Amino acid sequence: MKVLFTADTHVPKRARDLPEPLWHAIDAADVVVHAGDWVDVALLDRLEERAARVVGVYGNNDGPPLRARLPEVARVGLAGLRLAVVHETGPALGRERRCAERFPDTDVLVFGHSHIPWDSVAPGGLRLLNPGSPTDRRRQPVATYLTAEIRDGELLDVTLHPLPRG
Repeated sequence: MKVLFTADTHVPKRARDLPEPLWHAIDAADVVVHAGDWVDVALLDRLEERAARVVGVYGNNDGPPLRARLPEVARVGLAGLRLAVVHETGPALGRERRCAERFPDTDVLVFGHSHIPWDSVAPGGLRLLNPGSPTDRRRQPVATYLTAEIRDGELLDVTLHPLPRG
């Protein structure tokens, strides 16, 4: 199963649209996971039209229309992998411990908010992933998203993709 992870798209505030390479990757994915801060419900509509499957949550910049359609926390099983998605996890210091306590029955936790890519493993084995932002790189050298493959309950080939500056 091919999975794409994104977050903090902020369309149309930070960009008019998602970068074209990201749309191509979305088309190729079996599942698209979005960890919040969509900003406009129109992007959710477009993503649901194009993607084979969307798992998403709302973020702190998402208003009532998005909150009416998306949960604060999503939990799904994908090819035997227990995945959870949330927008905010708090400060980097202590993140692994806090998230392991909050998500004890989870293999992978995807989060956003910081716009900073993150890949770590908490004591007990919980993997934490933040794909960064494809539209608002903030203090990062480039905008980013993640892809991976899930096979037999394992997350494989996690790849951070840089996006060209638009």
